Amino acid sequence: MGLRFFADHCVPNSVIQGLFDASHEVIRLRDQIPIESPDPIVIAAAQELDSILISLNGDFTDKLNYPPENYKGIVALQVRNHPEIIPQLMEAYPRLTREDIEAAIRYAADTLAYEETIILGSPKRAARR
Repeated sequence: MGLRFFADHCVPNSVIQGLFDASHEVIRLRDQIPIESPDPIVIAAAQELDSILISLNGDFTDKLNYPPENYKGIVALQVRNHPEIIPQLMEAYPRLTREDIEAAIRYAADTLAYEETIILGSPKRAARR
């Protein structure tokens, strides 16, 4: 059996179908909780379902709010400005093995764990100076 993903409401059907075609389980957010649920409820649902969250929501890349070590996995597809690449991603995806995906998740978690985030203040305040 493949991996278990929890697909946020913003994930295109082509991505979900690609995961199904690659023998992964995909649980759709809309089948579990209201689609307008706030991010903390979304990630909690993914945890309760012991699944990897997949989303186009960049908020899930914030390691302060969503420390990678606290979750089974978070895949935040950042294609908002380039949705045309989704078919190319899905075409390449079936060649990836479970080990490839798990290695990528471990690498991302390790990389984020050693990054340092420095909060300088709000962009609006900085722009006024």
